[in-house]
Amino acid sequence: MRALFRAVVALLFTAALLAGLAVLLVLHALRTPLALEQESLLRVERGTTMTAVLDQLEDEQRLRPEGIRPLLQLGLRLAPQWAQIQAGPYWLRPGDTLRDLAERLRRGDSASVRITVIEGQTFAEMRRQLEAHEGLSDNSSDLDAAELMAAIGRPGLPPEGRFLPETYELGLGSTTLAAFGRLADALDRELARAWADRDPALTLKDPGELLTLASIIEKETALESERGQIAGVFHRRLLKGMRLQTDPTVIYGLGEAFDGDLRRADLRRDTPYNTYTRAGLPPTPICLPGAAALQAAGRPEPGDSLYFVATGDGAHVFSATLEEHEAAVRCYQLGRC
Repeated sequence: MRALFRAVVALLFTAALLAGLAVLLVLHALRTPLALEQESLLRVERGTTMTAVLDQLEDEQRLRPEGIRPLLQLGLRLAPQWAQIQAGPYWLRPGDTLRDLAERLRRGDSASVRITVIEGQTFAEMRRQLEAHEGLSDNSSDLDAAELMAAIGRPGLPPEGRFLPETYELGLGSTTLAAFGRLADALDRELARAWADRDPALTLKDPGELLTLASIIEKETALESERGQIAGVFHRRLLKGMRLQTDPTVIYGLGEAFDGDLRRADLRRDTPYNTYTRAGLPPTPICLPGAAALQAAGRPEPGDSLYFVATGDGAHVFSATLEEHEAAVRCYQLGRC
C-alpha cells in the first residue's frame, strides 16, 4: 500500500511538473515576437475569431519558430478574454507578440493615423494637407469651399479659421469630410471657451470677431510671451478707432498676387483685408489660429502701447507713442539706432 501511495504521489508530482512546464512554454510562446520585418496592416472582419486570426498569421508565415502554433492555440484557450475581438484595421509592428495583438484586438485599438495641423496655416493649405494624406479616404476634393462647409453641417459659414490646428488621431481610412468635421468641432469648443472667458470690457461683438482677431495675432507672432501684448495693442486701436495697420491682413488680401515681398504700393492697394486702408477687423479670419491665440484675443494684457515693430529675431518692440514707434522703426528696420 505504501509503495502504491508513493507511486501516486510521484505520478501527481510529475503531472504537476509537466503542467507547469507546459504553462511556461505557453507563456513563452505568447511572448515570442511575430515574424515582422516592417509595419503592416491586419484587417479583421466582423465575426472573425482569434483562431481565424491565428490561421491567417500562420498562412502568412508570421509565426516563429516553426511548430509554435499548438502552444499559441493552447494559450488562446487559457485566456478566454481574448475570445471576443473587435473588427477593424490593426497595425502589426516589429516586436509585436501574439499577446500584444490579442490585447489590441480585445480593446479595439484599431489602426489610426496622426495628423498635425500647424497654427497659422490657411484653410487652403490645411485642405491640401488633408486631401493628400495617404491615411485618409478623400471624399471632399470635388467640393468647393461652400459645399464642403455645408457637408460638415456649417452651411454659409466662411471656412477660413474655422478649424483648430493641433494633432489629431483618426481611424485609418477615415474620410476627409470626417476629418474636417473633427477639426471644426474642436474649433467650436475652443472658441466657445475663449468667448466665455473673455474680458467683459472688450468691444468685440461676437465670437466671430474674436476668431478674426485671434487669426491676426497668430500671424503677427510665434512667441507665447508676446501674444497678450499684441492682443492689447489691437484692442486699444479698435477702441480708439485707429486702423489696425497689420501686414498679414494685407498679404492675405493680395492672395496669389503676393510674391513674398510686401511693398509700399501693396499697403495702398485697397482690398477688404487691407487694414491700412480700411478701419476695423477684416471680414473673415486670415488663418487658422491656435488655442493660445484665441485665449489672447479674449484676454489681452493691459498696457498703453499702440504700436509694435519687429526686431528681426522674432520678437517685437512695443511703443505707446508714434514718436517712440518711429524711433524703433529707424533702429530695427533701417539700422539707424
